[in-house]
Amino acid sequence: MSDRESATVFQVVEAMEYFKSGYGFHQDKKYMEAIESFQKCSSVNPFDEAHIKELIKKLKSGGFKLIQESIAHMGCAAEHLKFLMDELDEGDRQKIEIDDSLKEAFESWQ
Repeated sequence: MSDRESATVFQVVEAMEYFKSGYGFHQDKKYMEAIESFQKCSSVNPFDEAHIKELIKKLKSGGFKLIQESIAHMGCAAEHLKFLMDELDEGDRQKIEIDDSLKEAFESWQ
């Protein structure tokens, strides 16, 4: 069993900033920078410390293009951010302002 504690508002905001940065880099076709930011997002209060290393290993062995790796990391970071937010109670969620560009990005994925 993990010693992991539930996410805090600070951690969610930190992860959201990394995600936003990564998304901007991805849009600008700066995929290495995007991947780095998405990895930082996924590393905020992780559920499984080894997950990122496993993802990197699978992507490298699959021979994917850099844009595809960035998209995979983006998906991982998005899921991680959602799970962190889900751990907050409603009062704490209300304290977090979600950037309009992130709202648009998430809505376009549905």
